[in-house]
Amino acid sequence: MVGGDLWLVLAAGGCIALAVVLIIRLKLHPFLALLCAALALAVARGMAADRALAALQKGFGDIMGGAGLVVALGLTLGAMLKVSGAAAALANATVGAVGPRWRPWGCLLASLVLGLPLFFETGVVLLLPIIAALPLTGDRGGGDRGGRQRLLLMLPALAGLSVLHALVPPHPGPIIAVDQLGAGVGPTLVLGVLLGLPIAVLAGPVFAGLITPHVAGGDGARAEMPDRPLPSPWTALAVILLPVVLIAAKAVPGLSHGPVLSLLGAPPVALLLANLVALAAFFSPGTWGGGKPVDWDALWHEAMAPAASILLSIAGGGAFKQVLVEAGLADTLARFAEQGAVSPILLAWGIAVMIRLATGSATVATITASGALTSVAATSGVAPEWLVLAVGAGSLFFSHVNDPGFWLVKNYLGLSTADTLKTWSVMETIVSVTGLILVLAASHLF
Repeated sequence: MVGGDLWLVLAAGGCIALAVVLIIRLKLHPFLALLCAALALAVARGMAADRALAALQKGFGDIMGGAGLVVALGLTLGAMLKVSGAAAALANATVGAVGPRWRPWGCLLASLVLGLPLFFETGVVLLLPIIAALPLTGDRGGGDRGGRQRLLLMLPALAGLSVLHALVPPHPGPIIAVDQLGAGVGPTLVLGVLLGLPIAVLAGPVFAGLITPHVAGGDGARAEMPDRPLPSPWTALAVILLPVVLIAAKAVPGLSHGPVLSLLGAPPVALLLANLVALAAFFSPGTWGGGKPVDWDALWHEAMAPAASILLSIAGGGAFKQVLVEAGLADTLARFAEQGAVSPILLAWGIAVMIRLATGSATVATITASGALTSVAATSGVAPEWLVLAVGAGSLFFSHVNDPGFWLVKNYLGLSTADTLKTWSVMETIVSVTGLILVLAASHLF
């Protein structure tokens, strides 16, 4: 790197560090912290005020008009599945369909199905208490052994939720990376699922079987089933798979030429259709709690309250990304990759890992890394879908105490901080490193 490039990289790194300090030390919301970091970088680069403000507005608007719309529709669908009891019905049916010996695999399957429309935090809050309430077999060693049995079931569920959160649209991270790196949603979804399955198996049932004997059992929160009839699990499954099938079908070359399928396979339209079907299936007269009226205010509050914080974080990241691009960081990294100094996939993964370790946020890591890699995606010759998956894998590396998800998982597992590091943090690292290896291998083969 020449002197100007090195100064730019150092300035960008310093501004990312500023965002980290503002988020972690001063408890600023990521939206405000990322805006401050963006303005600091603009000042450091001597950017004119009107150019800096134009970059902020463009980054904010571009990401809200693209990925933000998909994220909002995904949140409302997940909220309807949760409030109606459809997600709980499907989780119970999936886990209950397998015998005691295969329950870890049943929990993994439940998380992979439910994790498609539910974001990570919602999936944890919904699924882990249901698993904790399952009857245990052979519990003759006291509460500690019972806690280990529950951990053996919960870790596979967490693995499935994490893999989908990082690799599969329409989750916020992947959909943002798809938007910024110019990848296709359908191909990314298909590749994310195909690579995610072996990753989830390794980090879930396999790792759980190895680590569970070495930690003290916990006693996490347990679910209380609602006192009203639950929807059919088959109906819930159909609603969940509807947008997935439409988006994936659009990626099939022979099917993507029709205007109707092209429209229905667009992620916002597919998710909007799934929302409408969910409303009709779960909240029409006669389907909601034996005909009881729906509390619409509670339903939409459930959907929209978390959406505001998530969407603002995404928008702040989009604004920061655009300032990074205007400052020239994307072009600098592209030249670095073109020189063959490092694989573009490894570069994408490494940037996401560093930001993840510093901020604790997978979403912030994805937004910042993918924004810095826009020129790499355009010039490296590597399919942008592989870069999306590499960034997603890197964004999960070693969740620790600066990650709000760490404390959420700790509380639901009922473990000590040390045992949460041994289980959850190591599991996330397995997902991240295995994801990198599979993406590198698959990108060379295909």
